[in-house]
Amino acid sequence: MTYTGDVSTGGPPDVRELPALTITKVSVGPMENNAYLLRCRSTGQQLLIDAANEAPRLLELIGDGGLTAVVTTHQHMDHWVALEEVLAATGAQSLAHTADAGGLPVASETLIDGDTVRVGDCALEVIHIVGHTPGSIALLYRDPSGAPHLWTGDSLFPGGVGNTDKDPLRFTSLIDDVEHKLFDRLPDETWFYPGHGKDSTLGAERPALPEWRARGW
Repeated sequence: MTYTGDVSTGGPPDVRELPALTITKVSVGPMENNAYLLRCRSTGQQLLIDAANEAPRLLELIGDGGLTAVVTTHQHMDHWVALEEVLAATGAQSLAHTADAGGLPVASETLIDGDTVRVGDCALEVIHIVGHTPGSIALLYRDPSGAPHLWTGDSLFPGGVGNTDKDPLRFTSLIDDVEHKLFDRLPDETWFYPGHGKDSTLGAERPALPEWRARGW
């Protein structure tokens, strides 16, 4: 079946098979958070992006393949409710940006902009995006045989950037980072996977950037 990224809480995951990487997306309650399990197809190593909630469901998804690391995209609690339980069951590392790591129950290693997180033979680039939180990150996988893939946490969604609580300084920081670090660097075919809701591409969202900036949210 063709991957769409359209998942619902309590519903089945959606799976995308790239040549080197398998991406499994699942939605967990109660806030309809997305969690993403990445598996290197050559080594079998696995990495989880946001152990948001429903630890038993996430552990079932991980299965017997083990887990190398959990990367938390930012410090808001709805993205790490299941973190401690998943770490205890798998022995995985807990990774987060240094500016947000203090807001997590466990962070065994901190990340900064430009770092590389590996899942087997696949490399993910850490992109620091300030505004939704001080230490929000996106993770970029440049597929050697296709379009880039980007996990954006709550910094970028279809239809706009993340919440900045109507703070004009935070909004300016967020829209600037999203525009310059994501849209200016990456092609239209880049597929992005947000922390809640449906996926999109940078090309589908790019024409609305001036509108987002003008409206201030």
